[in-house]
Amino acid sequence: MTEYRVLIPENRFRLVEFRQDDMPGIAVVNEALVPFEPKVVFAWHLSIMLQFEDLILNGMPSRSERELVDSWERLVEAAVNGEDPDKPNALFLARITWKATRELIYRVYEPEAVNQYLVNVIDSKSCSRNFNYRMEHDPEWELAKWHLSTGVRAAEPDATADGGGI
Repeated sequence: MTEYRVLIPENRFRLVEFRQDDMPGIAVVNEALVPFEPKVVFAWHLSIMLQFEDLILNGMPSRSERELVDSWERLVEAAVNGEDPDKPNALFLARITWKATRELIYRVYEPEAVNQYLVNVIDSKSCSRNFNYRMEHDPEWELAKWHLSTGVRAAEPDATADGGGI
């Protein structure tokens, strides 16, 4: 078994505004993960998709909806990251708000604990909004390419017309 020495980068966020399907979107991308190595250590791609209920214009959440979802996201992030902040189980990649949805994306080291946590949240119905998730083995970070390339360049109109990552 190969051993790796991993230095966890300090998060560095970039705000990206985009349009897709004629709807505005906002992505917060952790551009500190662009040069991060060894990527293979965090080989699992986790996407959590939450459905907003209280909307304003263009499918964007109201202030009260954002506050409700943001507090839930903090709980999820703490659970996904694990108990040791120096050795997190996940790295935050992106948060995308678009067309009445919020997508949270992480790169995960050990998927079983994260999967069990999310199954428990679903089974207990402890989230006040509908959500689903998927976690895929992706050691080459193919599923993160759109996010990482978006995180290092200025947003362009219709930059996500190919639909990648949303």
